[in-house]
Amino acid sequence: MMTQREQALIKRWNEFATRPRGDIFKFRSDLESFCVELGLNANLPEIGAFHEKVELRGGLNADVAVPKGNGSHPVAVFIHGGGWMAGSVQTHRKLGMRFAEQGYLTVNVDYRLAPENPFPAGFDDCVFAAKWAAENAHRWNGDPSRMVMGGDSAGANLAAAGLVALAGDSRAVKFRAAALIYGVYDFPSMIDRAPNPAPAQAMARGYLGPNYPAALKDPRVSPLRGIKTGTLPPSFVICGTADLLLPESRSIVAALRETGTPYEAHEIDEMPHAFMMMEELSACREGHRLMFDFLRRHV
Repeated sequence: MMTQREQALIKRWNEFATRPRGDIFKFRSDLESFCVELGLNANLPEIGAFHEKVELRGGLNADVAVPKGNGSHPVAVFIHGGGWMAGSVQTHRKLGMRFAEQGYLTVNVDYRLAPENPFPAGFDDCVFAAKWAAENAHRWNGDPSRMVMGGDSAGANLAAAGLVALAGDSRAVKFRAAALIYGVYDFPSMIDRAPNPAPAQAMARGYLGPNYPAALKDPRVSPLRGIKTGTLPPSFVICGTADLLLPESRSIVAALRETGTPYEAHEIDEMPHAFMMMEELSACREGHRLMFDFLRRHV
């Protein structure tokens, strides 16, 4: 049972998350400020080293978090959420650094955001970052033979879509695991299921730009439509029961089961979207424990 303090935190988040959004640029700044207000990135984990704004290519940077110890370290490519149009390596700094605390050389990707950079810009950045991490992990004693890709919300979508695309590239690195945190995996189904489809459609239009609605069923947008046997590595899937995206997690779990892909799935009682960033919640801390236990067994 949640404490009053936990209930109050979730109430504040839900009030913020359901506020009408008219200006995406204001929402970005509001989200950054709200993460500070809630202390979501306070008391950062102790790690070996932290490198901000490492250039992967022109116009694409990432924060690189290095674990303690000499290595070699498994490698995590982490992709932040924010609805493809907001969020940043700053809003998700602590969650990304938790991977480094657990021993992963972590590349937190600062991919391009829509609507200024509509699909496939952000997707292409994440795929490039995955290949870059494999080629450059040795700079920080990382082991490219032990890699995981993961993310939350839009980041889980981009991670799943990136893994589907990389599986079809014989020259690309093969990932050992995926960490998929309350993501969107099939846009048409998500829109159809929404109690109020208008916000979901607006988000899809903002992300896809001139590719809307033609790209809705593209596996790079809706990765569920590209999952076949052997496409995804062993996958950890987590979502809260109070999250409207819970059916999305259930749908990808069904696809993993049907294709014989090893997976572990968790539905955390009463938890809303974004709960894995709220470490004041005991359920968040338990979610982290479950995720890193899974990764430890597979990476």
